[in-house]
Amino acid sequence: MEISVRLAASTQRKTKPADESTLGFGRIFSDHMFLMEYAEGKGWRDARIAPYGQLSLDPAAMVLHYGQEIFEGLKAYRGAGDSICLFRPRMNFERFNRSAARLCMPTIPEDDQVEAVSALLRVDKDWIPRSRGTSLYIRPVMIATEPGLGVRSAGRYLFFIITGPVGNYYPRGFEPVRILVEEEYVRAAVGGLGEAKTGANYAASLLAAKKAKEKGFDQVLWLDAARREVIEEVGTMNIFFVIGDELVTPPLAGSILPGVTRDSVLRVARDWRWKVSERPIGMEEVRRSAANGTLREVFGAGTAAVISPVGALNYQGEEFTVGGGKVGEMARRLFDEITGIQYGEIPDRHGWIHKVT
Repeated sequence: MEISVRLAASTQRKTKPADESTLGFGRIFSDHMFLMEYAEGKGWRDARIAPYGQLSLDPAAMVLHYGQEIFEGLKAYRGAGDSICLFRPRMNFERFNRSAARLCMPTIPEDDQVEAVSALLRVDKDWIPRSRGTSLYIRPVMIATEPGLGVRSAGRYLFFIITGPVGNYYPRGFEPVRILVEEEYVRAAVGGLGEAKTGANYAASLLAAKKAKEKGFDQVLWLDAARREVIEEVGTMNIFFVIGDELVTPPLAGSILPGVTRDSVLRVARDWRWKVSERPIGMEEVRRSAANGTLREVFGAGTAAVISPVGALNYQGEEFTVGGGKVGEMARRLFDEITGIQYGEIPDRHGWIHKVT
């Protein structure tokens, strides 16, 4: 893939944050972005890196009316020897293409997506922060740009990538969060869009998340659409439970996102000979295990926070503390292992790191 590059003028360049401890998440963006367009019958064309700036869309662009939009989220890390490391990027791009197919959008070869991200990182490499716990967040997006009204798939699309330096997803860092189990609203159902990374899933989650935050909770735990009993995932993460000596997570049955970090947790846990189960788990089982003392840990796993310990769950008005409200041993070990691989501090036994040269 040939990629043209137009660098930002000095007047267009932004001031980089001086204090990396105050980065937060998703508020600061780098100097450049990658773009290319698709036209039916012509394929993808005009791959380019340009200064970060506004997009121009026709008011009838079909993304605005029928929601044809998908995205991904991954990170670049500053590794040993000032190297630039991506963590399992091909898995993100394979998922991107599955999301595209689900929403009747064109796919992009994974090698081309890797090259697009790599080219953008080479241009904006100075935006990758250096402090432990920080990274450069990468957001690839595809939207339908063809103007037209009438429910059908579009014939024109825009693919773009933006990046920005980030710190901890949660302001408190690696501290246990409080989660409200959602009983009224649902995020997705089997056969719907739950396993695709599309804005529609997140739009469906906003009201419940807003109400939960107003009550003092950090996140919402979603249940199945049919019975509101079987656990699915948290708003921004896959969910794991340590019950007795078993590590349990819901299976990929069509309504939850197949997370890259989720898969990494499962691979690492199996390497360590832990008893791992991908099986349905209901709230009644969780309630019983909390009552009899076998619920040892609960934690989420996702790109943004990597591992997020859960200190308390609230279900049907009853709140029960998990692990004394402290970070559990398994969560800590997994966090240290996965972030150690991401920053190049420990051996990458699975070949998960892609170094940008």
